[in-house]
Amino acid sequence: QVQLVESGGGLVQAGASLRLSCATSGRTFSRSAMGWFRQAPGKEREFVAAISWFGSRTDYTDSVKGRFTISRDNAKNTVYLQMNSLKPEDTAVYYCAARSTYASSTYYSTEEEYDDWGQGTQVTVSS
Repeated sequence: QVQLVESGGGLVQAGASLRLSCATSGRTFSRSAMGWFRQAPGKEREFVAAISWFGSRTDYTDSVKGRFTISRDNAKNTVYLQMNSLKPEDTAVYYCAARSTYASSTYYSTEEEYDDWGQGTQVTVSS
């Protein structure tokens, strides 16, 4: 099992940027595919971005392509989500998730594929 702690959320105006971080401990981070999900008020949790454990492959939901970038630093056991050009519709609680895998180039884009979750960090974008 891996423990995940998100940080970096906050209240910003539309057009601003934020960088979320997810620090991990426990299971070997470098063999964990990682993902970011979000849940807006009254909506189901949705996929945002994913990265393979080697960092060579990434995936994004269409609404954030070109604005968000997922990355990881295996030496720091941390995954990041750089969010640029934020919009009010990006307002949500953002969750980090981890999945142990031996497939270095595989990412996962559904909740069911992840084993461990953080507690979430709130991102609020005002118009």
